[in-house]
Amino acid sequence: MGSTRYDLEARYDRARKAGYGTKSAGEIFTQNAKRIAHESMNPHGVSFRESRDSEVHPNSVPIILGLDVTGSMGHIPHELIRDGLPKLMGGIIQGGVPDPALLFLGIGDHECDGHPLQVGQFESGDEELDMWLTRTYIESGGGGNAGESYLLAWYFAAFHTRTDAFEKRGQKGLLFTVGDEPCLKTLSASAIREIMGKGQQTYTHFELLEEAQKKYEVYHISVLHSDQALRADRGWKELLGQNCISIADHRDIPNVIKNIICDKFKNKSMGTTGTGGLDQFQML
Repeated sequence: MGSTRYDLEARYDRARKAGYGTKSAGEIFTQNAKRIAHESMNPHGVSFRESRDSEVHPNSVPIILGLDVTGSMGHIPHELIRDGLPKLMGGIIQGGVPDPALLFLGIGDHECDGHPLQVGQFESGDEELDMWLTRTYIESGGGGNAGESYLLAWYFAAFHTRTDAFEKRGQKGLLFTVGDEPCLKTLSASAIREIMGKGQQTYTHFELLEEAQKKYEVYHISVLHSDQALRADRGWKELLGQNCISIADHRDIPNVIKNIICDKFKNKSMGTTGTGGLDQFQML
């Protein structure tokens, strides 16, 4: 995966023809009408998703974007397909990171939802990324429990991805989750078996975060559009510190991610450390 380029002009032309700017979420995200996850995004039995170097992208940068697709966050994929995704990918490339490989995850609630985890592939091309994003089933579930299953993104990244960036260059990828709820605290072995097809160990969210951080810089974008989200944000800050980025407007998501990635690689090339471009987005 990831052997094609992101062509902004081609993407805008295709988006215009496809009606992304005018169609409803139901018209674009066709799995919603079927009320089931796309077969290709079912994680059951998946061994690995791989981000590999290619002739086109010799220094691939793996990026995982885990989108909360429960009720209060289900509009975010629609915003991304309309104009957020080209802003994100175009901004990363124009910002000096020419070889991004982006993988989408759909995140729900493993205690309540039928499809708490959906997985795409690492891709670099505009057409391929649009395909995986629009295949996502916006289940709009979730429940009245203590949060959502953002820890599934950490589990999948830790145990079911392989990247040349890490294996060849010792370079961590970047993992972003986006949501407005707390993270559920436990992922049981039985839930892992049901979702992935096998699993023998129960994990806490602390353990899975630590595992994911071995191969990825882990961030959470906390969308502050309700009192409940404000309460959840405090817990995320305790968990991730400055790697919890709090925003009031969900339309800032592409710029937040782009700035973190570009600043990280700019600082790396300059031999310096920095805050990853967080300051202008920290709301609390």
